Amino acid sequence: MTGDGVCIERLEPSRETPHAVGESPLWRADEQALYWVDIPVRQLHRVTPANGEHRQWTFPEQVACFSFDTAGTLLAACETGVFAVQLGAPGDVAASAWTRLAAPEFPASGMRFNDGRCDRQGRFWAGTMVADMSLASDAGSLYRFDAKDGLSAQLVDGLVTQNGLGFSPDSRTMYLSDSHPTVRRVWAFDFDADSGTIRNRRLFVDMNQYPGRPDGAAVDADGCYWTCANDGSRLLRFTPVGVLDREIVLPVSKPSMCAFGGRDFDTLFVTSIRPGANANEHDGHVFAVRCGVQGLPEVPYSGALPVRSV
Repeated sequence: MTGDGVCIERLEPSRETPHAVGESPLWRADEQALYWVDIPVRQLHRVTPANGEHRQWTFPEQVACFSFDTAGTLLAACETGVFAVQLGAPGDVAASAWTRLAAPEFPASGMRFNDGRCDRQGRFWAGTMVADMSLASDAGSLYRFDAKDGLSAQLVDGLVTQNGLGFSPDSRTMYLSDSHPTVRRVWAFDFDADSGTIRNRRLFVDMNQYPGRPDGAAVDADGCYWTCANDGSRLLRFTPVGVLDREIVLPVSKPSMCAFGGRDFDTLFVTSIRPGANANEHDGHVFAVRCGVQGLPEVPYSGALPVRSV
């Protein structure tokens, strides 16, 4: 699918089985491979676009978002906490390969982690939500995890469906969204790169005036914020002052998160969710979008995670 200088392709054209909730794409430049999760089926996927090789792992519980440390150990935010996971051969991941690092005291039942990533200094950030979105519970919060302090206290609370984490190229701004249909907003915060603290929360984009809900996001090399408009079939790019300047229509109804990757970081990989009804043939698949924009590499977790033999 091409047009207006944009090329959109399925990452795995021959894949027949869609993902239920494809999320959290992450490009590893050292492997030239894309990782992502399918949350409800507890799977982590890895594809090398150059040769089409696909690997997948199944976990004891749902993984929502993740990073890697510099040694390649997985840092995963899951249903019950934050874990270090030593990935072995594809297949079932044994419980013995998991090390629990931290667990928040969830203020409500049925909660899990949702969206997260590392800041440009290598601290891991992740937010929580009540899994049953129909409850519209605002018990969700944002946390920071690092080698010095472990899991922080709640840094932002009152979130329904936390999403949209991103950091500006100069590490002076952090972005955060709430994608619940009753909220649909993106906020910006002043970010202190040295301490990892945030302040001055302010409205960045009110998505109620645009199609879709602000799900997962990425920030490009120009400092523009890309959001997946879930239920809007679009990628939307906003300038650093919150002005919409780019809109790309996607062949899926519920794009969930995007991440820059490829050899030159000029490809946006987009995961998607397959709706329970009225799904089309592309819903639930991963797409590669080339639109003439360059992104930035994801920063690995800066701490040293425990290693367990598998």
